[in-house]
Amino acid sequence: MDHCPPSTLTSENSPLGSDSMRRLVLPGVELYLGDCRELLATLKADAVITDPPYGIKQDKGMGGGGYDSTGRYKRKPRQYAGGWDDEAPDAELLQMVIASAPVAVLWGGNYLPLERGGKWLVWNKEQVMPTYSDAELAWTNASGISVKLYTLHCNKARIEMGLHPTQKPVQLMAWSMDQAKVGEGATVLDPFMGSGSTAIACLRTGRKFIGVERDPSHFKTAGERIRQELAQGDLFLGQNSELNP
Repeated sequence: MDHCPPSTLTSENSPLGSDSMRRLVLPGVELYLGDCRELLATLKADAVITDPPYGIKQDKGMGGGGYDSTGRYKRKPRQYAGGWDDEAPDAELLQMVIASAPVAVLWGGNYLPLERGGKWLVWNKEQVMPTYSDAELAWTNASGISVKLYTLHCNKARIEMGLHPTQKPVQLMAWSMDQAKVGEGATVLDPFMGSGSTAIACLRTGRKFIGVERDPSHFKTAGERIRQELAQGDLFLGQNSELNP
């Protein structure tokens, strides 16, 4: 029988001591409900691995719906509640994010107001839909100037997705950490946590996690997802003993 690990959920223990801020602590994990702009200065991490809003209005309909593989039938665009993709983080916030750790990986970097990057990461989706994107790009400040490719068919990725409109696969976030040379036991920060895919990747690879999310519903989803992951013990290779209370 699985048992949920102990946790604390407080408002007064948040870095700002604000009633609008909540902090959830689980083994190897700290989650904050709030605006990362107000929290970043108080958080310490070894790396930032994140997928911020791109500001391309995908909350209003993903890609206009797109067409099927024949190019003949147009799909109805799926729309989502909230304005989570109304605008991308501004340049000031992005610099705060990057400065919060020695190394950073930002998915959607081609949409964001960032300085020219060196090493870029590419997720090849093996997409067959003619009007959908074939790949996604991540900006990094990791050492090197190479472009690294990760291939995961979008249909395989969808098996574990559906908790957030732009949810990234856990495997992709784990690969991102490897590309940024984030060691086992290191602390990873995701200031745009969403449904917590980066957190799950950390738990499965023996890393610690700090996440920030301003949307209460996504914060709740991430918390529940992480609890479920922790309750499974060390079924996943690479999960270290610190994750098991």
